[in-house]
Amino acid sequence: MNFFAHVIQIEGGVLHLKQMSPSTYVCLNSQKIQSRTMSITMRDRSKNRKPLQRGRNLSIEAIQTIQALKRAAKHSELSLEQVFENKFRRLLKFDMIAVLREFLRQNQCLLALKVFEDFRKEDWYRPQLLLYAEMVTVLGSNGLLEKVELLIMELKAETIVNPDVEGFNALLESLMNLNLTGLAMESFDLMKSLSCDPDRRSFKILIDGLKSSGEMDLLAVMLQDAKKYGYSVNFLEKDETDMSSECKH
Repeated sequence: MNFFAHVIQIEGGVLHLKQMSPSTYVCLNSQKIQSRTMSITMRDRSKNRKPLQRGRNLSIEAIQTIQALKRAAKHSELSLEQVFENKFRRLLKFDMIAVLREFLRQNQCLLALKVFEDFRKEDWYRPQLLLYAEMVTVLGSNGLLEKVELLIMELKAETIVNPDVEGFNALLESLMNLNLTGLAMESFDLMKSLSCDPDRRSFKILIDGLKSSGEMDLLAVMLQDAKKYGYSVNFLEKDETDMSSECKH
């Protein structure tokens, strides 16, 4: 017995019902399937995927933790603490730092501070001056100057701070950009107390900042301090001349 498939075609707005033999139907159908199959191409995404850089790019665990912390922060302190216990404190060191930096990038200041306070309790924690500088910049730019002051107090209370000139310079620059001269001078004193000798950039940051804020008395002291460290270079001599002319006016 021959079986025929019925095919509906539209020609000139009129429906036509046609019969087609099974062999022809299967042949045409297989051609359509083959055509569709040929148009689908699979790409190996692993070839385009960049390797994770811990502390910079966020791992899946870090992303999930960030999302969970933001959701919990909208509910209650208890919910937030539960997320810290169940998720954040199980992260690796580099993921914890990555979470903090991501909150700073998003200007989520209060969450960033809570994350910072939490991982300071970890055994591996050591103060990172560059991280302090980042936090000062973000907190200050969001108007949280009292939090900046508390942050510098906590830094001064740290028992182990590496004498990192680059880190201190970044911190001094962040503070001077916010016109927090007093905190900058406190950080400068901390720097010297740790036997971390300021370099030319350290003095340049402070001298330029003191000139901009009109702190002439502190400027005179800083110029003398710079000379004690052997920085009687052109930029210092020029600043002394400028300062004298400004004082006369």
